[in-house]
Amino acid sequence: MLLEGMLNLFGLHHPPAPVVLRPPVEPAPSLVPEVLLAENDDPVWPSARISVAEALWGEGYLLPGGEAETLRLAKPLGLTDASSLLLLGAGGGGPSQSIVTEFGAWVSGFEANPRLVAMANDRSLRSGLGRRAQVELWNPNKPKFPLHYFHHGVAIEPLHGAKPEATLAAVSLAVKSGGQFVLVEVVADQPLDPADPLVAAWARLEGRPVTAPSELAITKLLTRLGFDVRIVEDVTSRHTRQTVEGWREAVAAMQGSRPTLRQMALVIREAERWLARCRLMRAGKLRLVRWHAIGRGGAPG
Repeated sequence: MLLEGMLNLFGLHHPPAPVVLRPPVEPAPSLVPEVLLAENDDPVWPSARISVAEALWGEGYLLPGGEAETLRLAKPLGLTDASSLLLLGAGGGGPSQSIVTEFGAWVSGFEANPRLVAMANDRSLRSGLGRRAQVELWNPNKPKFPLHYFHHGVAIEPLHGAKPEATLAAVSLAVKSGGQFVLVEVVADQPLDPADPLVAAWARLEGRPVTAPSELAITKLLTRLGFDVRIVEDVTSRHTRQTVEGWREAVAAMQGSRPTLRQMALVIREAERWLARCRLMRAGKLRLVRWHAIGRGGAPG
């Protein structure tokens, strides 16, 4: 049973009472009101999926670690209110707004999903951040950003199965000479086997092809694009720990309420996605890696 596997992964061996995820920081889409659980308003990120993800990771966030992990990635860049930042992976606006609030930088976020872009900009407007946390639409198949415009760049899992050459080349042209670039991406040390049921399930659940670049391939590509790669860090353990902790807290916080079968199905569906990823990472078939590189045009901007 999927639910049993989820509970075992999160270290909870006795199923809790039917439950609801803990509420996000602000009134965000909840798992409770049926009216907010539309599943046909977007093919990739319908309201139902966004509701579950934000209840797990925080308003505007779609990945484990939420705000804390975003600020961890951005802090080494030394951002100030005079800095401009290219951010790939702006989610529902959480990463952009957190970076602006914490460091004062001007953040140009980019997302591939129009619904997330609209949601992020609406939240930025309501929070009073306006253009400081602007999010725009980008096409991962034809990436293009303003030339030599940004002091620094951060990309959070931008590839989603696409070949890295086009995206990383576009980033290299967008960041100013001497600018810093932080990349976080899923990698596979060996080619993935599409006949492996777990690999096939992971690709299907994440809506991506059965491919992932190797760590070495991305490091070499960044070097060819003119970056001086200073740090290559395996963050798989932290990522899986954040995933498990998020779900453990969610399951523990579910005590005492009575969601409908449909609502519980949404929770299980999202858990299935993360179970597939975590199992492949624990088997060593996938890893999550962070690169920190500096353009060779001079000192960091």
